[in-house]
Amino acid sequence: MVLPSGWAQRLRVPVVAAPMTGVSGPDLVVAACTHGVVGTFPTHNASSPQVLDSWLAQMTEGIAAGTPTGAQAAPLGANLVVHRTNARLHSDLAAVVRAGVELVVASVGSPREVVGPLHDAGVLVWSDVASLRHAELAIAAGVDGLVLLTAGAGGQTGWANPISFVRAVRDRFDGTLVLAGGVSDGEGVFAAQVLGADLAYLGTSFIATEESLAAPDYKAAVVAATLDDVTTSTQVSGLAANVLSSWLADQGADAGGGFAQDRLLGQGAVWAAGHSVSGTDEVVAVAKLVDRLVRDHQHARSFPDPSTRRQ
Repeated sequence: MVLPSGWAQRLRVPVVAAPMTGVSGPDLVVAACTHGVVGTFPTHNASSPQVLDSWLAQMTEGIAAGTPTGAQAAPLGANLVVHRTNARLHSDLAAVVRAGVELVVASVGSPREVVGPLHDAGVLVWSDVASLRHAELAIAAGVDGLVLLTAGAGGQTGWANPISFVRAVRDRFDGTLVLAGGVSDGEGVFAAQVLGADLAYLGTSFIATEESLAAPDYKAAVVAATLDDVTTSTQVSGLAANVLSSWLADQGADAGGGFAQDRLLGQGAVWAAGHSVSGTDEVVAVAKLVDRLVRDHQHARSFPDPSTRRQ
């Protein structure tokens, strides 16, 4: 595994609770970090720079208070949209540095501008990528890790087959690789590792947790859906994103055009979801979800023979 120094001892299972617009907030992040998976959130979920400062303080205090004496919490990470239309980029970057966040995931654009300042502050930088060209540009910018957006990822998505994508990028990059798309259980996490990824991004399963910011009807829709109920659309932000078909049917026609941060934030409560809805069948506390991931991941590692798989 290509994990940052010390991370292996801090993670119960190699999972990142993915940053999700309108879903990831302080309660979800604190629960993730204190139960042994990397907790992340988009900084734009905080409605203002002042609210972001408050959230970061709440998260760091909550993680410290919820971690047993003598133990280490899992890392805290923030997602920064690095697109030129994000007017808050520099203020949000400064806020996460002040708060001592360990990891920043750069998305929707080149991470080149933020890598230097974040590395100077001792912060790791990962970049979302959806193609080999994206990956090569991010590697050239000096990132520490890549989040591979593959077909089936919830919210902003990719189109590449996850098997092919992981193998192709691993041939080019010896840093941390994170597979995003379609993983809902411990067996999927183990499969990602077998391919050559170090961690798996789980988003959809964390929507259906008690601690998420998602509305009850959104959580219920995720639980009821199958992967056939997921549609790829540019409606949300101008970029391809996977959302629940039931939500999309209630929206107006797609206006077209490219990505803009205001367009993303102006959508309101988007019901994003990935193909892993098929493995999300109840609303649970984060603690229960992580316990299940740990159990099933250990089972997959111990019994790789398909004839012994969990029923």
